[in-house]
Amino acid sequence: MAKLKRLLAPEFWKVPKKKATWAVSPRPGPHKKFECIPLLIIVRDILGLAETGKEAKSIIKKGEVLVDGKPRKDYAYPAGLMDVVSIPKLNKHFRIISCSKGLKLIEIPEKEANLKLLKIRDKKIVKKARIQLNFHDGKNLFVEKDVYKTGDSVLVELPSLKILEHFKLEKGSLGLILKGKNAGKLAKVLEVVIPRTQEPRKVICEVEGKKIEVVFDYFFVVGKEAPAIKVSE
Repeated sequence: MAKLKRLLAPEFWKVPKKKATWAVSPRPGPHKKFECIPLLIIVRDILGLAETGKEAKSIIKKGEVLVDGKPRKDYAYPAGLMDVVSIPKLNKHFRIISCSKGLKLIEIPEKEANLKLLKIRDKKIVKKARIQLNFHDGKNLFVEKDVYKTGDSVLVELPSLKILEHFKLEKGSLGLILKGKNAGKLAKVLEVVIPRTQEPRKVICEVEGKKIEVVFDYFFVVGKEAPAIKVSE
């Protein structure tokens, strides 16, 4: 069992710091170590579906927990931003979103359980001039038309990854701020700034009537005038 001292665990994991010395450490995967939540912690500490780690492991090992429409039987599997966690036995579905403390789960309607937003991290041309989109959660997809740009988002169907909608990072788009004091808030894009220097790209946006700057990597387009799916409470 991969272990992590509880005192080092992110606050959003909601594990009692003094109850024990160790917590499960997330397995290396699609999300960074402290930008994800191990399934065991989701089942036991966040959703309260088990009282002990042993009970949580049993639930997960039986394939009763789905992430993005697929059973995940590894209790240390790292679920992260925009992942959909489903418990079919309870007919409950949750989406992991950004918040001021890091990440949190929000319950979503069943009709959204097979929908996910993916941010395009980068793209490249591979063999036979095929275009490959690489997403924020490690997934990738080949597309026919070169109409997608880094920073754009796509709404996909799970688990097939069929693209349903394409949202450009442009003036007027609506996005979710991922980090900083405004993390978890929705913002309207006013301008995308791409400097000629080594400075990071920025998104100038409006949040609750205020104009702010957000680092390009910390902005996630979620729709046009309104979010395409539920991404906040």
